[in-house]
Amino acid sequence: MEPAYFIYAFAGGLLAMILRLPPLAGFLAAGFLLNYSGYELTPTLTAIANLGVTLLLFTIGLKLNIRTLLQSEVWGVASLHITLSSLLFVGILGLLKFGGIFLMQSTDWTAIVILAFALSFSSTVFAVKVLEERSETQSFYGRVAIGILIMQDIFAVIFLSATTGTLPSVWALALFLLIPAAPVLRRLLDRLGHGEMQVLFGFVLALVLGYKLFELVGLKGDLGALIMGVLLAPHKTSANLARSLFNIKELFLVGFFLSIGLTALPGWEHFGLALLLLVLLPLKTLLFVMMFPRFRLRIRTSVLTSLTLTNYSEFGLIVAALALSEGWLSNDWMVILSLSVAMSFVVSAILNNYNERVYQLSKSRLTEVPTDQLHSHDKPIELNSTQVVILGMGKIGRGAYQRLEQKYGLKVLGVDNDENKISRLTDGFKIVEGDAVDSDFWDKLLMSEQIQLVVLAMPHHAGNVYALKQLRGRDFKGHVTAIVEYPDEVERLKELGADEVFEVYEGAGLSLADQAMQRIEIRD
Repeated sequence: MEPAYFIYAFAGGLLAMILRLPPLAGFLAAGFLLNYSGYELTPTLTAIANLGVTLLLFTIGLKLNIRTLLQSEVWGVASLHITLSSLLFVGILGLLKFGGIFLMQSTDWTAIVILAFALSFSSTVFAVKVLEERSETQSFYGRVAIGILIMQDIFAVIFLSATTGTLPSVWALALFLLIPAAPVLRRLLDRLGHGEMQVLFGFVLALVLGYKLFELVGLKGDLGALIMGVLLAPHKTSANLARSLFNIKELFLVGFFLSIGLTALPGWEHFGLALLLLVLLPLKTLLFVMMFPRFRLRIRTSVLTSLTLTNYSEFGLIVAALALSEGWLSNDWMVILSLSVAMSFVVSAILNNYNERVYQLSKSRLTEVPTDQLHSHDKPIELNSTQVVILGMGKIGRGAYQRLEQKYGLKVLGVDNDENKISRLTDGFKIVEGDAVDSDFWDKLLMSEQIQLVVLAMPHHAGNVYALKQLRGRDFKGHVTAIVEYPDEVERLKELGADEVFEVYEGAGLSLADQAMQRIEIRD
């Protein structure tokens, strides 16, 4: 592959970071610049892009609780939104046709219906990337967004199967054997450790047992990768496997974003219609914002989930490609849709970068759901007789919890935003779901004067910084202790008013030395 692809991608990502945008916005721009510089979409780059998407869906599956899809705020909103948005877009595109706008005049009604359906999807790749950058894939709104995206992907697979007229092979029924085979795969995962064999096993599961096996029986390969991830999700090491694949997947996804810009070379008429379609994007957002409160979600959850889904989808391009092959759409529309998808990613990147500001501006214009009617995940957190609050129930948070409760007899409450982790810690821990980087979390957390200590044990420095600002901004009088991973993060937390800050690895070293010396003294 040409070195220019790497140079353009790096330069675009770096410029986006300087402008305080997600790097993927720069990768998209790099794709268009490569296109205008005379470079083309190569088979190698296409293969890398496809690998990135497949691994992304596999890792989504590894983190997915299948019960999420059965929640009414997921399947209900997904079904209603895709129906209403498709009808809305058909109406608007029909008006443009009667108005004789650009290519619309020569576009027939079959093409209009397909275009409307393609525009109703949101991008799984983009949304999950944004959530991962903020470490919010396991937050409540992140889970709802991912659930809706997966439901949309299922609708797309059904559409693709129906329109091509090709039913899956009868051998597709044999795929149900993967369910009893899942425990065997989980036991094998246990035996592979945490090195290159674990990563290689992930590739085998995603690309062979997932993608290739499903393709062989007439089903979409990406769906197979997702299902393989779901089958492994209940296993305790699934999160480790997802982390092992993270950097590889991220690198391959750079190829995906570059490929969007390299799909076709647009003209001014294409740009004009793409911008016109982009103007319709807020209507998707508005529909989501109006629907979520009907399913008992509070305003912040509704707005942040809607912003995550404010984009057009790569699945729309797949639908359009099928329509092109069947003669229902012209090649011009492929170019226009590619532009619209890319532009929507840039707009969505900016909106999600300032999602809290957007929420603050919009909440006064929206009606909040009464507290007693809210979804269980959105209700206020009552502390009652709690004396210590620990934010982040990873290994360090759990260790602090047990020490404070067992040795010092304090009443402790753990808080984490990972539903799966909470379900695993039901024995011996009083723990609630909450997102400490949620500006409303601190209103939901009914702070009382009896709280003596707050421990900031979240794995990401930005989350601990945000939480500390909220505590001090609310004039919290108790003690605040925090952890950091790197030495240069200590000073920032102390400036914000942390009473103690501990480096994770330094603390582990001290504890190791203390325990070793205790053993030696006992032996002597």
